[in-house]
Amino acid sequence: MRAVILAGGLGTRLAEETESRPKPMVEIGGRPILWHIMSHYAAHWVTEFVVALGYKADVVKRFFVEYSQLIGSLSVNLARGEVTQHEQGGVDWTVHLIDTGLTTNTGGRVKRVTPWVKDETFMLTYGDGVSDVDVQALLRLHRETGKLATVTAVRPPARFGGLEFDGPLVRAFTEKPQTGEGWINGGFFVLEPKVLDYIGGDEESFENDVLPRLVADGQLAAYKHDRFWQCMDTLRDKRQLESLWQEGRAPWRASA
Repeated sequence: MRAVILAGGLGTRLAEETESRPKPMVEIGGRPILWHIMSHYAAHWVTEFVVALGYKADVVKRFFVEYSQLIGSLSVNLARGEVTQHEQGGVDWTVHLIDTGLTTNTGGRVKRVTPWVKDETFMLTYGDGVSDVDVQALLRLHRETGKLATVTAVRPPARFGGLEFDGPLVRAFTEKPQTGEGWINGGFFVLEPKVLDYIGGDEESFENDVLPRLVADGQLAAYKHDRFWQCMDTLRDKRQLESLWQEGRAPWRASA
């Protein structure tokens, strides 16, 4: 099974980091968040990826082309330009890097990768969010419902600390609790190829155009994931994810 990752947006809300690279290449723990997402999928036996590129696509391409040469120890013969690797790269992934246009919307990007996903069930997510979602459980639910699409529903991270009371006294203070109000689209979709027929052209949004059509036809199921999920929208989000990683408390780390 293949996983499509949307990695072509401008990342304007994280402009401090995205002037020279696309948001999926912003690093957490010395590796791009895109690598973290792929590592999570790989831990659940999904090791073939279709990365939909747009803004600064060359940065993503260069990372994967040079990946095996940059991991581990090397010996370089400067006279002959020969590079000898002393360890394997450590991952057995196949990565298809597909240019889907600089200004193409999310739905259009999915449509543009049709040749790579038209023959079987595939997964889809965004290139800027990490989670400890059980990908295999998600897939099982998708197959059980028999719908064309399944979205992972998540609780939005709360932005402020939570207070618990005992009468007039504060019993507990929870800093930045994970669970916010309601459920939101957390990405990590499972889709049947027929979903591609619901997408028009480059200008269509997967969220605002395609998903409502699936809902109207009764073809969108939800897998409720109430554990960790975090999108890297702002510099604050990036710093929080970096802190979790450096402190060994990253919920997605065990599966990477």
